[in-house]
Amino acid sequence: MQRSAPVDPTKMGVGKGIAVLTSGGDAQGMNAAVRATVRVGIYTGAKVYFVHEGYQGLVDGGDNIRQATWESVSMMLQLGGTVIGSARCQDFRSKEGRAKAACNLVKLGITNLCVIGGDGSLTGANEFRNEWSELLQILLKAGKITAEEAKCSSHLNIVGMVGSIDNDFCGTDMTIGTDSALHRIMEVVDAITTTAQSHQRAFILEVMGRHCGYLALVTALACGADWVFIPEMPPDEGWEDHLCRRLTYQRSIGNRLNVIIVAEGALDRHGKPITCDIIKNLVTKKLGFDTRATILGHVQRGGTPSAFDRILGSRMGVEAVMALLEATPDTPACVVSLSGNMAVRLPLMECVQVTKEVTKAMAEVLYPCLSFFLFSNINIAIMNVGAPCAGMNAAVRSAVRIGILQGHSMLAVHDGFDGLAHGTIEPMTWGYVGGWTGKGGSNLGTKRSLPASMIEEISLNIAKYNIHALVIIGGFEAFVGGLELVTAREKYEELCIPLVVIPATVSNNIPGSDFSIGADTALNTITTTCDRIKQSAAGTKRRVFIIETMGGYCGYLATMAGLAAGADAAYIYEERVGIHDLETNVEHLLEKMKTTVKRGLILRNEKCNANYTTDFIFNLYSEEGKGVFDCRKNVLGHMQQGGTPTPFDRNFGTKMGAKAVLWLTEKLKECYRHGRIFANTPDSACVLGMKKRAMIFQPLSDLKEDTDSEHRIPKTQWWLKLRPILKILAKYKISLDTSETATMEHVIKKRGTV
Repeated sequence: MQRSAPVDPTKMGVGKGIAVLTSGGDAQGMNAAVRATVRVGIYTGAKVYFVHEGYQGLVDGGDNIRQATWESVSMMLQLGGTVIGSARCQDFRSKEGRAKAACNLVKLGITNLCVIGGDGSLTGANEFRNEWSELLQILLKAGKITAEEAKCSSHLNIVGMVGSIDNDFCGTDMTIGTDSALHRIMEVVDAITTTAQSHQRAFILEVMGRHCGYLALVTALACGADWVFIPEMPPDEGWEDHLCRRLTYQRSIGNRLNVIIVAEGALDRHGKPITCDIIKNLVTKKLGFDTRATILGHVQRGGTPSAFDRILGSRMGVEAVMALLEATPDTPACVVSLSGNMAVRLPLMECVQVTKEVTKAMAEVLYPCLSFFLFSNINIAIMNVGAPCAGMNAAVRSAVRIGILQGHSMLAVHDGFDGLAHGTIEPMTWGYVGGWTGKGGSNLGTKRSLPASMIEEISLNIAKYNIHALVIIGGFEAFVGGLELVTAREKYEELCIPLVVIPATVSNNIPGSDFSIGADTALNTITTTCDRIKQSAAGTKRRVFIIETMGGYCGYLATMAGLAAGADAAYIYEERVGIHDLETNVEHLLEKMKTTVKRGLILRNEKCNANYTTDFIFNLYSEEGKGVFDCRKNVLGHMQQGGTPTPFDRNFGTKMGAKAVLWLTEKLKECYRHGRIFANTPDSACVLGMKKRAMIFQPLSDLKEDTDSEHRIPKTQWWLKLRPILKILAKYKISLDTSETATMEHVIKKRGTV
């Protein structure tokens, strides 16, 4: 980040024109990006234009390029695909076609183009920009534009956002649409699992991805598949026999179903395609299993976008407008990307170059291998602490199986610290955690009890069961409980063992991590409910809904759900609400009801204010809105903790569980002295968290300084920086801080230092 002189953000776009188009294959979340681009563009004072039907609309001009209004992007967030249309365009591939497109832009005074699409669409945009001066000269000579028009449109700024379900673009952790595609796939996989178990069947599922195996790999992780075929890692020679042995073994230990995931671009070591039919014929003929093949196809692109994709699209849209308005003639065309939880800008053509190099490297058949260090006679105990949440079971399953692969014995501790004190502990085998990935809640059982009051019993059981390391998966109680165990090390030597806390709570309030397992599932539950409520309000007209969300004192769920659902306001503890704020919000809604958008959505975090309760706010809005709008309220309650985990939480839990056990293995080696384990240094008791761009381990004792213990939240929370975006997209006249802007990074240099 770099400091620059403060700029009035509402004047940045005055006199400028911005066009937004979607190109190539559609992806869920594109509409969120279009909506944010339009509204932030209007907020800055720019004129914003829709380009309908992608590059074809840019070439054809006329009604295909229309000025957008604030209301024209209303009710777009929950829609899949792209409402402004997308089309393959041969005309744009020719210089003549690009000259027509340039003429259409010049005539409307548009010198800023935002392109949402895949690598082909973005490459075309960069070529368009590079030959812009030449195109202007062609148009001048042909008399299509005047010298004054050419002067006013002397250069074209390009910013791209990657919209693709394949997640095959280098430079961004996630492309718009990928998470939603995983939602569609997992809905099908979960449904197929139940029917397959009923009939003892083997199911083969082909998922999209072109030459990228991301969707297939994450699907396999998220459903606990028996086998996955991806183009990046063709199977070894003789894979057919290996696969059959694997499936036979699974049936022999009592599993009633087999799931095999195939990426559409899967190949063997000789470059020959591996298809559903090939695998089906193999399994049917060799094993005689009742086998079914399903090719998911375009269902993966359909449906409503997930909360993740709506927030991603919204954040990318805001950053894209800022990048366009801050660009100079010397600024290279950039693509707005996601790195960890940060929006970054990368040179577009560097990303395209690296993406092509990945494809080339795959053709050279360079494949990694995995190896494990075996450390025998080690017992690692796993427990869940706090409130249950979706994704906990995925983390336990991953930790258990990686631990077994490491040569450890894995122990289940039931009912949290109570179970550790009372000895409700039993061994976990490979099969013990089978099928856990897709199950919500906590199969181990969880309680909120803290260890301090039963520390002696806990220390005795650690000695009795010969526990050498501890994995604590849970919420704020897990964090506090871990700290209490560390403090008690001074008195109880048995507690001098390595331990790791994995954040798992819908509240997302654990110090040391930007994300917690379970928060994404809760966020999607809230977002889906808000969609239905908004639909009800749209049908009724002039209605405002007040929704109370969970989160304790942490406003993460309310804020992010507000972004994902298009709320008019989100009240949270971290941003104190006063009577003036409530008055402003009511006036805002009264004005809104005069437009074509006659509905309102207000989110309230459950503990945002002790006096301004949900009932109080409902009564206030009902009274002030009399004659203009009526109100309804909903308290979502514990439904936010339930349900099957989202693909994000399954995948996140799986990665966290595996990483925690691998870290413990290394710590155990460090702490092994004279035939016993002894760990009493701060770095032997850590929180595993996602911070910005990486998963890191931070000592529990170091995180005490960043903890507001009274309100059970971290003192610094990254998502608070997104609050102004929520307000701007809801049309509040607030100031967006432009003193810090994202600098252009270089993906090639970054890759070279990894």
